[in-house]
Amino acid sequence: MTLYKNPKFNRFLVYLSNHVVSRIVFSSVRMWWYRRVMRFSIGPGSSILTDFRVATCRNISIGSNCVVNNGCRFDNRYPIRIGNNVSVSYGTHILTKGHDMNDPDFKTVGSSVIIEDRVWTCTNAMILPGVRLGQGSVVLSGAVVTKDVEPYSVVGGNPAQIIRTRSRDLRYTLSYDAWVPFWG
Repeated sequence: MTLYKNPKFNRFLVYLSNHVVSRIVFSSVRMWWYRRVMRFSIGPGSSILTDFRVATCRNISIGSNCVVNNGCRFDNRYPIRIGNNVSVSYGTHILTKGHDMNDPDFKTVGSSVIIEDRVWTCTNAMILPGVRLGQGSVVLSGAVVTKDVEPYSVVGGNPAQIIRTRSRDLRYTLSYDAWVPFWG
């Protein structure tokens, strides 16, 4: 649709998404908005909790049974691809665009972020442009990931370094809906 190519319309939708829709308590309303209006591809059984912030429409693909917790920020000016059964904890930032600090004109540069199946990003993790998080990997709280993470690796620190490996025997299926009535 040509309306989505209009930068003013796109900014309006992003504003509504970040400042109105992301605060709606009913997850079904938020998920409808993200899928139908923002045009994010979100698999069945996945949920995005409140205070989710984005940079633009489209460019987000989330697999099945994923949980994106409160206060996450996705800079989706380049594509962000998330596999199945991924847990993105509170305050995680995924960045896809920045500046070339050595360019005399401070040129913008960027690249996609790919997160494979059964990855867990812990609270306040930061994933920088062009990074791939391998299957089953874990990014510990507060880590800043500047380069690819091998499958089943556990990384932490700034910049993130391998701390250990994770078990390859992962069978869980994530399922979480933030809106559970107190009477049920």
